[in-house]
Amino acid sequence: MATITLEEFVIIRRTALAVPVALAALSLAACSSSGGSPTATDSAGVVAPAENSSTPKTAADVTKTLGAKIATLKPIKTYAAEDDPNHLLGRPNGYSSKTAFGDSRVKADDVEYLKEDAVERGGSVEVFTTEEAAQARMDFIQTVAKGLPAVGEYDYVKGGVLVRVSRFLTPDQAKDYQAALGG
Repeated sequence: MATITLEEFVIIRRTALAVPVALAALSLAACSSSGGSPTATDSAGVVAPAENSSTPKTAADVTKTLGAKIATLKPIKTYAAEDDPNHLLGRPNGYSSKTAFGDSRVKADDVEYLKEDAVERGGSVEVFTTEEAAQARMDFIQTVAKGLPAVGEYDYVKGGVLVRVSRFLTPDQAKDYQAALGG
């Protein structure tokens, strides 16, 4: 069996630590892609969603549409930049709107210690300016979830919309969201 010197161990450790940082940087860079629909930027540098048929105006609109198709969905919260748990709302490379919803099919025992607006209680809707930005966010979430199965979730993208659905729903129940989204 080969022996590793302290210097080799330090190099291996630095490399192992650099990989997650590089992945995060790549995810952030992917969120800032300039492809897709045109956008508008206000005086503070915040990007507003492009006006087109593939990107809805707000996450509240999408949540309302989903709720009309899924009777177990209950809107919980529409976020503002000040209370967004991810600190992405209205910020560079972030989403333009976000909501949280509950789903009565999630067992109360599975989520009793979680906040009322936790994704695990039902899910959330995040609206981005482009499909590429929504896809990059989904890819980032899925990459993190691979290393932490306890935070896994179902994610669906259509246009600039990312619908995040609780892992406590069965795969068939989660597919209701995919179908309601039109994906």
